[in-house]
Amino acid sequence: MTVTPQESAKLILKQTVACADTCKAVDYLSHQSGLSRTQIKEVMTKGGVWLMAGAKGSRRRLRRATTLLRAGDYVELYYDRRLLDTTAPPGVCLFDRRHYSIWYKPAGMLAQGNEYGDHCSLLRQAEQAFEPPRPAYLVHRLDREAVGLMMIAHSQEAAARLSRLLQDGEVSKAYRIQVKGDLAAQSPRGRIDAPLDGRAALTEYVVENYDPALDCSTVTVTIGTGRLHQIRRHFAGLGYPVMGDPKYGTGNKNTEGLRLMAIGLAFDCPYTRQRQDFQLPREKWLF
Repeated sequence: MTVTPQESAKLILKQTVACADTCKAVDYLSHQSGLSRTQIKEVMTKGGVWLMAGAKGSRRRLRRATTLLRAGDYVELYYDRRLLDTTAPPGVCLFDRRHYSIWYKPAGMLAQGNEYGDHCSLLRQAEQAFEPPRPAYLVHRLDREAVGLMMIAHSQEAAARLSRLLQDGEVSKAYRIQVKGDLAAQSPRGRIDAPLDGRAALTEYVVENYDPALDCSTVTVTIGTGRLHQIRRHFAGLGYPVMGDPKYGTGNKNTEGLRLMAIGLAFDCPYTRQRQDFQLPREKWLF
């Protein structure tokens, strides 16, 4: 058994169930952790409890308090009071194509959860949004600080088909950003093909305007690859970092957060073969 109180409001428990008789998960975890049954039920509902049933079971989130645990099951509990008290900003389903849906992700929302929970993630909201409920699978990501369109698959087959389109570069992704400085003075349009993490990466852009009062340029961007933080890293490397980026660039801080929006997704539907062109509604544009 491993019980780690990292701080007064955070606890980690990892252990193999050794009880001779089956027992309810909520009772077992309460006894082993010292947390109340109410606290255990909350953390289970919000995705902070994991179960691997038996030696060959797959690891999954355990949400049902009445699930019976058996000897040999392996359970993990991740309790973070601050995360449990966090309220997720609401995502919005903009387009429903049954096999997949296109969502608006607001700034501050995670694409998916972590070990401590997933109630603040878009993926969890998508799981709970439909009646009857549908499974939800992540096929691409959008930075936590960013705003805009995300695609969620509703079956493993759909996730595989959409992921293949992304891997083959058959999904056109459009963004709108604001960068520090007068980018048009260097080049009003261009392409950045500097490799990232040893892999090819392609970013193309067109400068829309420059605001001398704020010393920033508004830029439309399309990417042909999907490397980690690709847009942010490419423009920081060019010397024109994205405004509000907390990680890349210097002199680009602001009070309005990361100025990066995913505004367009276009691809041939893997089910109907018809062209799909999804655009973020203008009323949700930040700039």
